[in-house]
Amino acid sequence: MTTTPTPPVLPADTPAVPRPLTPAERRAAMARAKLSSPWASGVAIVIAVVWTVPTIGLLVSSFRPQQSINTSGWWTWFRSPEFTLGNYNEVLFGARESFSTYFINSVVITLPAVVIPITLALLAAYAFAWIDFRGRDILFVAVFALQIVPLQVALIPLMQQYVRWEVAGSFWTVWLSHSIFALPLATFLLHNFMKDIPPSLVEAARVDGAGHVKIFFKVLMPLLVPAIAAFGIFQFLWVWNDLLVALTFAGGTPNVAPLTARLAELAGSRGEAWHLLTAGAFVAMVVPLIVFLALQRYFVRGLLSGGVKG
Repeated sequence: MTTTPTPPVLPADTPAVPRPLTPAERRAAMARAKLSSPWASGVAIVIAVVWTVPTIGLLVSSFRPQQSINTSGWWTWFRSPEFTLGNYNEVLFGARESFSTYFINSVVITLPAVVIPITLALLAAYAFAWIDFRGRDILFVAVFALQIVPLQVALIPLMQQYVRWEVAGSFWTVWLSHSIFALPLATFLLHNFMKDIPPSLVEAARVDGAGHVKIFFKVLMPLLVPAIAAFGIFQFLWVWNDLLVALTFAGGTPNVAPLTARLAELAGSRGEAWHLLTAGAFVAMVVPLIVFLALQRYFVRGLLSGGVKG
């Protein structure tokens, strides 16, 4: 007759033995220690100050009269402060076309240009990461290689195609162009995040009878929120601040031109409207600041944590 050995009983005050860290957790701990060191904090403060000074100058200049801007630097405002809302009044209501028209155009351009590439990239990344098909690796390398193609070389062929389709000068051309240019990078980043998710998680869902649709929406999507937010912020800032693509494909007419086209007009051919440009630039940067501050928590998690979420 055999007896089952009884495990030793530890005293109640015995400290718990910490479990060994995984390689990903060790890398995260090392990165956290380096980022929280005094040297890293000092460098971050210096970079933040240097990065913020031009913005402060822009804000101060936007409230100064034109004569003062033309004759002295913005830092002299602290010795002899002058304040006016005339620049903002001229930018928002002084032109024949209201500033709100360009603002709405930018919103109409930006939102689909962010949603469309993220949606298509998520589907492509899932296929590359979790569906076996012939030529998958070659096709993924081809998509990855498209990132090195400068968008300037694609402007003329795309314009010719849009003219042939009779959609040139509309919002469709800007949405399609931004989606095309963003898809390679979005697919590559989201694919890497998906590949970091433990395969056992997906296999367990398959054992429970889940198909591709259910795995994609119920298992993977909740884990991909930081990655989607991180790329969404990048794409939003790129599209919102873009002038080249919008001006090339949509033209400069007020019914489709974005805010950046209006800012280019404010600058004037010789920079004579500098006082208006400062106010217009500050109005244009309000929306990206709101978006970044609202999503910065997901943005940092997406950059630092990868696809494994505990």
